[in-house]
Amino acid sequence: MTEENKNQPLDKKDRVKIPRQKMPEQDPKARIKNFREVPHGLTPELAITEARRCLACPKPLCMNGCPVEVDIPGFIKLVTEGKFSQAAKVIKKTNALPAICGRVCPQEEQCEKVCVMTKKYGAIAVGNLERFVADYEREHGDIEVPEMPPATGKKIAVVGAGPAGLTVAADMALLGHKVVIYEALHKPGGVLIYGIPEFRLPKAIVKSEVEYLQKMGVDVHTSFVIGKLDTVDELFEQGFDAIFIGTGAGLPNFMKIEGENLNGVYSSNEFLTRSNLMAAYDFPNHDTPIFVGENVAVLGGGNTAMDSVRTSLRLGAKNAYIVYRRSRTEMPARKEEIHHAEQEGVQFMFLTNPVKYIGDENGWVKAMECVKMELGEPDASGRRRPVEIPGSNFVLPVDTVVVAVGNSSNPLIPQTTPGLKTNKWGNIEVDPNTQMTSRPGVFAGGDIVTGGATVILAAGAGKVAARAMHKYVMGIPFDQPAPAGEKAATKAAG
Repeated sequence: MTEENKNQPLDKKDRVKIPRQKMPEQDPKARIKNFREVPHGLTPELAITEARRCLACPKPLCMNGCPVEVDIPGFIKLVTEGKFSQAAKVIKKTNALPAICGRVCPQEEQCEKVCVMTKKYGAIAVGNLERFVADYEREHGDIEVPEMPPATGKKIAVVGAGPAGLTVAADMALLGHKVVIYEALHKPGGVLIYGIPEFRLPKAIVKSEVEYLQKMGVDVHTSFVIGKLDTVDELFEQGFDAIFIGTGAGLPNFMKIEGENLNGVYSSNEFLTRSNLMAAYDFPNHDTPIFVGENVAVLGGGNTAMDSVRTSLRLGAKNAYIVYRRSRTEMPARKEEIHHAEQEGVQFMFLTNPVKYIGDENGWVKAMECVKMELGEPDASGRRRPVEIPGSNFVLPVDTVVVAVGNSSNPLIPQTTPGLKTNKWGNIEVDPNTQMTSRPGVFAGGDIVTGGATVILAAGAGKVAARAMHKYVMGIPFDQPAPAGEKAATKAAG
């Protein structure tokens, strides 16, 4: 698009004729040999062209689909004008993690799903534009700490530095409260750091977004396990006025089949944490080893399974399999991640379920017995229940297995916090309108409440919790709106 054309006003007919702009990507054959990010991101030219597709709807449905309430039409309009850093600041009024969300939020199931362009012309690439403006702001040194409101004198403890905790920390800091984050791992970020590979979310991006919060006055303590070093009650004794629990769902689930204790059988948590957080792919330059054989089977069909299988290719696997007990239609992973995995040579074994791991004389897995499945009636999730086909067993030679069939909540905080109610799955129970738990002043959100879900839903729960926590510490009834000045404080980043 020429400079002259770029500034020409467009009517609706002109806008719908513009095709959705694609981000350039690394070639699949090259990228399976490195951990660099797969998409290169939009160029300024592509970003402006994509933004000009937006119809600027009077009642934008896209905003209804955003759990963190981003002013999507507002920031996109600024992109059309080439005001990229200003666009990033509009996003940061309600979302302190735009570079992260632009990369890992499932926009196709959120804002883009309800875009009026979706059915006929393809949704506006909201996520790609969000990523672009956040990267532009950072790369051009335009990140500015918002003007902070007067201190309220209230202290907020945030347990867990994942997406829910980081969102609470940002929103509460913008309301004038002193926020202290306690993170169990040695780096903040939670699942953003240990669970998502570098090729999908570079660690430098997470580091930058955490540093932004620190510049806002948020304190971050790492290697600090609440429930061990201090309990929730001890935090209250230290003078905290409210506490948010956002410790995620980090306890891996297994399938309870024969051979799970064989060497070479990993949980996805261990496998990805070794690679992502401890840089095992660079052993012996880093201390943590990881074994990946030539034939790797990853069990599951979600994003974690895709991350695991694509990581195995980059660690040297020759044959990488996704083994999933349902069909492709039921796979919960993002379409983009499935597409990237297929491009990279991952082999998908649908309607297949493992029943036993077979070991060698040294205690290492050497094969996996599987059975073929067929789909029956829908189960509680609404997906058709997989049923074994009698006599369909077969053996798949493998020397590494990664089990990615979900996670449960870590029981440490519930066990050390009297009166904190959990459900039958061990998730903390909350009032969905406030995210407050059965303990007054204790709030929770993200995977510790919902079980394994998405980054953006965790962030959305953090926003709900922050609003309620503010009212709680300021003595405002939950059913009353905050004063106008306090509402505006959450938009101070703009």
